[in-house]
Amino acid sequence: MSWLTAENLALVFAALTALSLLLYGILDGYDLGVGITLPMHNEAWRDTAIASIGPFWDANETWLVMAVGLLLVAFPAAHSAILHAMYLPAALLLIGLILRGVAFDFRAKVKPAQKRNWDWTFKAGSLLATFSQGFMLGIYVMGLNYQLSSVLFASFSGLCVTAAYAMIGNAWLIGKTSGELQRHAIASCKKSGVLTFGGILAVSMINPLVNANVYAVWTEPPLAYFYAAIPLLCFGMFALGYLVLKRLPLPDDKGAWLPFWLTLIIFVCCFAGLVLSFYPFVVPNDMTLYEAASSKESLQIIFFGAIFVLPFILAYTAVAYYAFRGKADDLKYY
Repeated sequence: MSWLTAENLALVFAALTALSLLLYGILDGYDLGVGITLPMHNEAWRDTAIASIGPFWDANETWLVMAVGLLLVAFPAAHSAILHAMYLPAALLLIGLILRGVAFDFRAKVKPAQKRNWDWTFKAGSLLATFSQGFMLGIYVMGLNYQLSSVLFASFSGLCVTAAYAMIGNAWLIGKTSGELQRHAIASCKKSGVLTFGGILAVSMINPLVNANVYAVWTEPPLAYFYAAIPLLCFGMFALGYLVLKRLPLPDDKGAWLPFWLTLIIFVCCFAGLVLSFYPFVVPNDMTLYEAASSKESLQIIFFGAIFVLPFILAYTAVAYYAFRGKADDLKYY
């Protein structure tokens, strides 16, 4: 196939990796967010919250495996450089995900008096995983450097990502629950939304100041006029979301899923802004995706494997969400 050139294949795999990361951020983002904001003062609420993510959370993490796998096989030089700089936060991320998995199963097998301890473990694992992801994002933005300013920025980024996951997690609970738990999720979504808005605004102002390439991308016409629509849409969704949350809940549960879809648009806008800021670099200011890509022959083999596997992942994800649509049922373990 003449169009399967090395440059086109590198671009295709970059797009697939980016798509996998975006889907992971949205799908695993909401179930991490549910873990972050798990209501520790009410056991029945905790059971319902965990039941709302129970059928999905394992499958959601598939997209992280997909993204890391694509980075490894399609961009091995970038994978090496990025992982070398992020061994510690990546290890903490994995520890957080392991704690979540262990706590999810053990909370059903221990004595009732110990169940709350494992719920705390689930919450702690969620916080560790989300902060680690945000820290890694901050270090990436700062060019994979560990100077004091970079670590401070990365720590701030960790708090921002945690707030964003809490926002989408509460938006998920608004759609999946009802009654007092839904009202609690609405109030929590407002608070986390304000924190997320402040964090995104701060990062949007800081990032161009510390990265000359990002400053050029967002200020040089004519593309700068087009790119300006992204932050405008993002902040518009925040304003609309806050107005929606002020009116919820409505009779017959109308509009319950609107906060989640608005939050999804915010996530897409933030991700698109990040991609546009660094393209064509896959290692900031050091290595482009074309320089980091595997050989043409290797990419061609991987390409046919990817187009075979990806539809199956999308299919079972779609089936799972269709089968377990509607409000969360009572928690059951089999």
